[in-house]
Amino acid sequence: MSVKTVTFSGSHPLPAIGQGTWYMGEKAGQRQIEAAALRAGIDLGLTLIDTAEMYAEGGAEEVVGEAIKGQRDKVFLVSKVYPWNADVKKGQAACEASLRRLGTDRIDLYLLHWRGNVSFGETVELMASLQQQGKIGRWGVSNLDYDDMQALWREEGGSACATNQVLYHLASRGIEYDLLPWCQQQAMPVMAYCPLAQAGRLRTGLMNHPVVNEIAHHHNATAAQILLAWVISHQGVIAIPKAATIEHVKANARAVDIALTVEELGILDNAFPAPTAKTPLDVV
Repeated sequence: MSVKTVTFSGSHPLPAIGQGTWYMGEKAGQRQIEAAALRAGIDLGLTLIDTAEMYAEGGAEEVVGEAIKGQRDKVFLVSKVYPWNADVKKGQAACEASLRRLGTDRIDLYLLHWRGNVSFGETVELMASLQQQGKIGRWGVSNLDYDDMQALWREEGGSACATNQVLYHLASRGIEYDLLPWCQQQAMPVMAYCPLAQAGRLRTGLMNHPVVNEIAHHHNATAAQILLAWVISHQGVIAIPKAATIEHVKANARAVDIALTVEELGILDNAFPAPTAKTPLDVV
């Protein structure tokens, strides 16, 4: 069975499940365990690692730096800049600080973490400058809704945006109304954070839903694996679940191979209907 992949503007194809690092790096005693989990994920082919200067105020980037030591070229590295650092002057310093923590000279994909008071024009200028210096390969955004993306596209150079990273899971399908179809039309991948609804915490009962568990039983899989398989069944969507233990990473990696049938997708649609009207972008 072929593994589902996603490609970012000129990158090599990447497995449609990556590794998230939100909440990593917060406890010193957990850092070696977290780094080991990330290394295990790389060994299993989950080579996209997503982090941010915000996560543990750089602590997560340090964990990633430890995990990728000696194998940087195997990894597609994603990090994010705070919106108040997203102008040319502050952004230069922020990117260089991230590079130091990550122990590398380049970030493959650098994202604006959310829209702030810095203009899109200034942010595009920052990203272009970092690209010219070779500090980043591509740039993108996070937590931008449809109207935000239209505003970005109107900026000179704005259409060079390589991705939009947003909250997306079976019980939060608002992006399917306008944002996801538009991104698909641009052939611009969407990165789904919290694809498991933070292990079900964002929507009570998602992990224990009888429909999800019946399909999981049919595939000899867990509910979490079915939720991941559902997310990546959508064209151009890559899921970035956090996995702070090796066992979780192994489970996530197995989900790449699960192919839900048309009938199963229909059953999930009935249980968790797609939106019929515009809803505000979910953010956590």
